[in-house]
Amino acid sequence: MVEVLLPAENEEVSIPVYPVGPDGLDDALAKIGGLAPEWASSNQFKADAGSLLKVPGSNGQVQVIVLGIGNGNDREARMSAGALGSLRDGIYHLQDAGADVAQMTQAFALGAYRFSRYKDAAAGPRLKMSKGVDSDEVRRIARGVYLARDLINTPANDLGPAELAEAAHRLADRYSAMFRLVVGEQLLETNLPLIHAVGAASTREPRLIDIVWGPSDGPKVTLVGKGVCFDTGGLNLKPGSSMTLMKKDMGGAALVLGLASMIMDAELPVRLRVLIPAVENSVSGNAFRPGDVFSSRKGLTVEIGNTDAEGRLVLADALALADEDEPEMILDMATLTGAARVALGPDLPALFTDDDKLAAAIAESGEATADPTWRLPLWDPYDKMLHSDIADVNHISSGAFAGSITAALFLRRFVEKATTWAHVDVFAWSPKAKPARPLGGDGQAIRAIYAMLTDRYG
Repeated sequence: MVEVLLPAENEEVSIPVYPVGPDGLDDALAKIGGLAPEWASSNQFKADAGSLLKVPGSNGQVQVIVLGIGNGNDREARMSAGALGSLRDGIYHLQDAGADVAQMTQAFALGAYRFSRYKDAAAGPRLKMSKGVDSDEVRRIARGVYLARDLINTPANDLGPAELAEAAHRLADRYSAMFRLVVGEQLLETNLPLIHAVGAASTREPRLIDIVWGPSDGPKVTLVGKGVCFDTGGLNLKPGSSMTLMKKDMGGAALVLGLASMIMDAELPVRLRVLIPAVENSVSGNAFRPGDVFSSRKGLTVEIGNTDAEGRLVLADALALADEDEPEMILDMATLTGAARVALGPDLPALFTDDDKLAAAIAESGEATADPTWRLPLWDPYDKMLHSDIADVNHISSGAFAGSITAALFLRRFVEKATTWAHVDVFAWSPKAKPARPLGGDGQAIRAIYAMLTDRYG
């Protein structure tokens, strides 16, 4: 966790950071004085979003940093302070940041993340907290995102279903939440057959993680996260190029755990439940096959169209279990389809819901937090693409079109008692480092959803 220093508690000398856009650059440089104007000219500094100008003093040491924020209107510009995370060890403070100081502080914290499990990472920067910034909220959100990133970045040899369950157990213990596991053959005994079918081929037993926290009379909010700790594709084996990043196929599970940590730390007055089907989709003699038919927890029979579409199967049982509680809200998150990435790219998670008010609230929170999603339709006419001649439903569509929509339509079949439901199809990965989003695992959409839940229940 990045160390955020409070000025009242720490009087160490810090380097000022001036956030500046192109229009105000000349005035800012004149105000800073010293070598700043000449240094900016010689470095052709234009104050583009996320750019840094390190201005030396007479002793050659960095005296001032000018942070480019671009025009200040787009999301990348508003998260530009994340670029400060690339700095090495040092103490900094934001100078003349104005009304954007809280968001800049949050962006700094997100950009200062380091994944150091396997090699020593360079010491990160520290930031003195500006007056008026809620330091607890900054830390709360950063810790949640860091947890998600750490889990996603950890390779599958060190993060299988058991290790994911251990991480969830530690989180539950931290906030005195109830924790339950259903493992291996117990999945069949407790009517979770699709989770068992997907994970049966691995030597690492499949399991369902179940966390419950909060007042028993609070509004029920249930988070469901896809926890496929590695996806070979099963018997529909992926090519090597498609398997490279499959350690992140538990990204949905990581995201709901990060979100849950924010909710519990903030003590939102909700009855929170977290359900994670944790499996490894492997190949062996007892692997499930294309053409197999399984009964689901809901009682619907499901024909297997492709074993590489396993995520929606494990989610189906978990969603059916969540729905039995008749919660006020179910939110599921999953690295579910390549089709969503083709449609929206790596930065925009796809949001599906029939609830217009919920969609609008998440969109508004996403804009406010620079953590966007993009709503796609649950287009009913496409439901017929999931037709099966021998079962109630095929879990994949009969053609190549609308893959993310048909996946969402399949999931919708398993939710009917909850007041509202939303499905978020995420990439959970930054393929290129950006301000506040280092290369690697990414906590997509959870800041927006946390803000929405805070507005609704806080």
